[in-house]
Amino acid sequence: MKEKEKWISIKGLIIGIVAFLIFYFSAYFQLIPILLFNMDLNNITGAQNVMLSTFSNCVLLILLFLIFRKDLIEEWKRFRKNFLENIDIGIKYWLVGLGIMMISNIIITFVINLGQAANEQAVQSMISSLPWLMLINAGLIAPCTEEIIFRKGFKKAFPNKWLFIILSALVFGALHVVTSMTSPIELLYIIPYGALGAAFAYMYQKTDTIFTSIAMHMFHNTALILLSILL
Repeated sequence: MKEKEKWISIKGLIIGIVAFLIFYFSAYFQLIPILLFNMDLNNITGAQNVMLSTFSNCVLLILLFLIFRKDLIEEWKRFRKNFLENIDIGIKYWLVGLGIMMISNIIITFVINLGQAANEQAVQSMISSLPWLMLINAGLIAPCTEEIIFRKGFKKAFPNKWLFIILSALVFGALHVVTSMTSPIELLYIIPYGALGAAFAYMYQKTDTIFTSIAMHMFHNTALILLSILL
């Protein structure tokens, strides 16, 4: 008889909460270079802001690797062993998530007339300040940290397939919106961000390696940043 799937893993939940809290307060890592170089907090330039963000994301990635090191090493081996199959699955679900994201964004932007999401505006501003460092930061580093937090951490805490996918998508979408929104109606942007988050969660569930979603998340972010730089 098949063992009933647990909804919540207490041990995984504790690890996930610790990792999430480190992620949530990771901006404070920026105080290290600020204090070391005696930077004026009232006169931080756009370029300095990008450099500080990159620094904090690097520190965060190192800490997350230390927390999930054993799992990440095993999942990297699985990713390499079935590389083409994993990428094929990743592309399929990314396209589904991207389609839902684009359709919902069109409805929100042109039908509801909300305009661009505040989070997207902030990212575009940072790209304008230091484009090629943002390509590394948002295109390569951020997908690693976000996938480890929202997919790896959540899957460890919530072994049930659908609970993991739903919670991962909702929290991923919400944190891309609530931290920079200026009005409650902007909560609608949780839909496009959450759709992409659900796609990343589903491909992770399907391939059993976090590096599938990391690869697709990197591809997604890098493509958008390159388009922004070139156009």
